[in-house]
Amino acid sequence: MPSLQSLRRKIAAVKNTQKITKAMKMVAAAKLKRAQDRILAARPYGHRVRDVIANLSRRVNRAAHPLLQKRTGRNIEVLVVTSDRGLCGAFNANIVRKAMEFIRHSEARGAKVTISLVGRKGRDFFRRRPWPIRQQWVGVFDRLTYEHGLDIGQDLIEQYTKGTFDELYVIYNEFKSAIQQRVIVEKFFPIEAIDEGGESERLGGSYLYEPDEDELLAALLPKHFQTQAFRVLLESAAAEHGARMAAMDGATRNAGELIKKITLYYNKTRQAAITKELMDIVGGAEALK
Repeated sequence: MPSLQSLRRKIAAVKNTQKITKAMKMVAAAKLKRAQDRILAARPYGHRVRDVIANLSRRVNRAAHPLLQKRTGRNIEVLVVTSDRGLCGAFNANIVRKAMEFIRHSEARGAKVTISLVGRKGRDFFRRRPWPIRQQWVGVFDRLTYEHGLDIGQDLIEQYTKGTFDELYVIYNEFKSAIQQRVIVEKFFPIEAIDEGGESERLGGSYLYEPDEDELLAALLPKHFQTQAFRVLLESAAAEHGARMAAMDGATRNAGELIKKITLYYNKTRQAAITKELMDIVGGAEALK
């Protein structure tokens, strides 16, 4: 049976842990508000630009720009976006699990897979695995800015243009709400054309370009991919803060329940000790009669 002193120490330790988790929940909630505002402001623009580029790609000569060209090779790169810190529930585990499933499925189809990573958690996991890591970015989410999207997007554009890989897939957590995230596997390269059905018939078969088509694509396509890279980072940042807030809220409630259980056990143990002392006193008094 544990001593009363050890139980008091355990109760104090759990209370201190509860204070920490509660503080972390409040910090995550404050960061979530800012991250949520940023992604909700950036998401409509990013999605609309993506739709415009996808529509445009089926109306232009796809050989006019290297970012539009489809290749027959089977070199696939997977960009896995995780967090730099833990204590966010299953946020990183879900990403890693989906990435492993996708990589194994791609290899089963005969593809050669390389990996690029955003976040320390993904780096720590995959550097102990057999797949080659081409590039990694850590510390991005400490002070996330558009320059990070430019850096990552430009690197991916250059490597795709050089022929380092033939397809690029990005795996990340999409922010849905403060308590819900969804793992997304999104194809970045090559751009998939969309068919708008009846609307395409009303719009006609081609566009008039000013300036010319090549110059427009050269300016628009790199900007598009850099914007999409930044949007993915914003999605992941907001989802991470939401997951951490939910995880710390659960930890705080669990700590409160544990404190109640230990306190009840402490009171029962203390009462048993008092009862035993009283019985010893009564027994001694009876022996003196």
